[in-house]
Amino acid sequence: MSDGTALAGPDGALRCPWALSTEDYVAYHDEEWGRPVHGDDALYERLCLEAFQSGLSWITILRRREGFRKAFAGFRIAEVATFTDTDKERLLADPGIIRNRAKIEATVANARALAEWTEGELDELIWSHAPDPATRPVPRTLADVPAVTDESTALSKALKKRGIRFVGPTTAYALMQACGLVDDHLEACVARSAP
Repeated sequence: MSDGTALAGPDGALRCPWALSTEDYVAYHDEEWGRPVHGDDALYERLCLEAFQSGLSWITILRRREGFRKAFAGFRIAEVATFTDTDKERLLADPGIIRNRAKIEATVANARALAEWTEGELDELIWSHAPDPATRPVPRTLADVPAVTDESTALSKALKKRGIRFVGPTTAYALMQACGLVDDHLEACVARSAP
């Protein structure tokens, strides 16, 4: 059993322990998690997937990501904003995604809200909440990684104020981790501050 410190993966490299349970996690951890993501559609996708993950394991979402992309028009905000009640019923019947009515409704409602924003505004808002890396201690164990921060609470409030749903402080922090606003790879992890 891990004490929360980095562990050797199949290739011998040290990684965050959560990343070692499946090959899908290893690839996601090494190639995506904690890497900067920019662009409104790309950030909208991550925001939606983090909301769908709420109450579930991330691997459930990760393994259905292509199904989500297909079901939600590649997470192109302008297209999802035009989804009708018929589209929502189609999504509720789609076995390739998580069929949760509240999360589907929020995904469409969020696209409609974001379609009213100017291009680049979502990117700017999210990244304006990135903390100064110099002020953040480098986590040595999983116990050093928070679930919520002042910045994620502020981001959640800013998004909600602008009409975005299903984005509490914990979901906002998961978004910040996934999109590289913070680097929560453990100190000994091979992916720590990777380019």
